[in-house]
Amino acid sequence: MRAFRSGAAATAAPRATPPIRLEFAQKAFILDGDGRLLLVRKSATDPHHPGRWEVPGGRLEVADDLDLDDHIRREVWEEVGLKIDPGPPFHLWQWFMTDAPPGSGDRAGQVRVVATARLCRPVTTQVSVEHQTADDHLDEPAWVPLPELGGYELIPSLRPVVRAFLRLYPEHR
Repeated sequence: MRAFRSGAAATAAPRATPPIRLEFAQKAFILDGDGRLLLVRKSATDPHHPGRWEVPGGRLEVADDLDLDDHIRREVWEEVGLKIDPGPPFHLWQWFMTDAPPGSGDRAGQVRVVATARLCRPVTTQVSVEHQTADDHLDEPAWVPLPELGGYELIPSLRPVVRAFLRLYPEHR
């Protein structure tokens, strides 16, 4: 407990800190029948990780996604044009990002993204980028054999998730 003395100098007013908004995301680890994982490359216009690789997925649209399975199906369809069968989650992690576009100079809050990685089975395997929007900032998808994942420059926050995924498939390392 903090003690106050009478006659003490006035303290400065508390500094206003930008708010932190909480969001939820899911990432789909889609493994095909040939032991390949679907990765997607961030475009050169991506404000955070241009040219790096990740797996399909994104943030929950609270008002529109019916449930978590609907959410991950929508994200995968929009980003890579696949229909999937969502499976169980295998990893939970978080990251922080600014609420303002990089380089804008805006003093915006932060976004704390809590995410889960899910094992997903592809129902279709022909990828398509025709459903993407410009704010997806995605380029090419690629089916990558698991032993070759180390040769791809992944988004830093995804690296420990990929390691957790590979522990589930030791026969492919």
